[in-house]
Amino acid sequence: MTPRDSLDVAEGRLAAVLAVVPYALLAISASLALLTGDTSWGHRLAVLGLTALAAGWTLWPVTLHPAWLANGKVAGLYIAGLVAFVVALGLLDPWFSSFYAFTGYLHSWRYLRGRWRIAGVAATAAAAVTGYYGGLPDPDPAVISSYVLFIVVVVVLVVLFSLVGDITADRSALRKKMVDQLAETNAKLEETMRENAGLQAQLLLQAREAGATDERRRMAREIHDTLAQGLAGIITQVQAAARAKDDPAEWQRHLDNAAQLARDSLAEARRSVRALGPAELESARLPEALAEVTRRWEDIHGVPAAFATTGPARPLHPEVEVTLLRVAQEALANVGKHAGAARVGVTVSYMDDVVTLDVRDDGVGFVPGAPSGGFGMTSMRQRVTRLAGSLEIESEPGRGTAVSATVPAREVR
Repeated sequence: MTPRDSLDVAEGRLAAVLAVVPYALLAISASLALLTGDTSWGHRLAVLGLTALAAGWTLWPVTLHPAWLANGKVAGLYIAGLVAFVVALGLLDPWFSSFYAFTGYLHSWRYLRGRWRIAGVAATAAAAVTGYYGGLPDPDPAVISSYVLFIVVVVVLVVLFSLVGDITADRSALRKKMVDQLAETNAKLEETMRENAGLQAQLLLQAREAGATDERRRMAREIHDTLAQGLAGIITQVQAAARAKDDPAEWQRHLDNAAQLARDSLAEARRSVRALGPAELESARLPEALAEVTRRWEDIHGVPAAFATTGPARPLHPEVEVTLLRVAQEALANVGKHAGAARVGVTVSYMDDVVTLDVRDDGVGFVPGAPSGGFGMTSMRQRVTRLAGSLEIESEPGRGTAVSATVPAREVR
């Protein structure tokens, strides 16, 4: 049996007992009055007649038409009649004041509302005490004081016990509500678990697809940032060597650069397949790696390139350093392919919460926002966005280009 079923059973039993109590008290009072009171037939007939009328007065509204008592006027009329029967029967025999009067207390508190509850209890107590006294008290201050005190004590006791009963009933209702809510929550939880069972397979499939998509994007960025740039550099150096065929030293320099680019690209490709970080960051931190990338770019392209660091340099999370290094490589590669610059500057700035990379050139520039058809800008922006950073590109035809990447300065923990 569930907790809710146990509460329902207990409430059902209590309701059945309360429905019988008025008639039981009336029967007990009548039986004691017939057995111990006046044995004359007139008294007995009066007891039986009033008892039958009192039972009918309760039977008609309370047992047969309980909905009537929801109306305050009907409930007040019923309690007034009940008090009248308590007075009449109590005057006929004190046993009714001892037992039957409890029906007045019970029903006054149950069917009346607000202050009328206390009024009904007080009227019933006055009726019962009047029955005990055999009528209204004599005009003696002592007798009247005891009469009033008796009524007050009865009212206080009945009200206190009734309030305790209300508190108990409220707690029972609260427990019942909590049990209902718990049952509803359990039902929803079971339904959710059933839904989750179906969603789990879908989520696993989506996770695998998302993982595959992320891996493809990672490989695309790595291929672009390593193989594509390397091959573009090799082509540039081979073309330069062809143009310098009449200058053996310059011809050899370009061929050496092409060979070195090929070796570097092959090494980076192998590292990308193994999901390793860039070789430049394997034994050096970001400033040293950026300085080396800038120097190598200057040697290959023959364009002066300066590197600078501002702010106190500190170790950053590997993902931050890889992102900034790749952005620098891509920006420099774009300068070498498109800018026709005479000077290039690379600056990394360490601030409290962020670190910024700036790559500036004095080349031909371009119109920002114009379709370029390349993957480089997209790759840079994707890398920076993944770290909740920002990428800004400022350029104007004939006035050079500035690429600025700002990312949170996540430090090594």
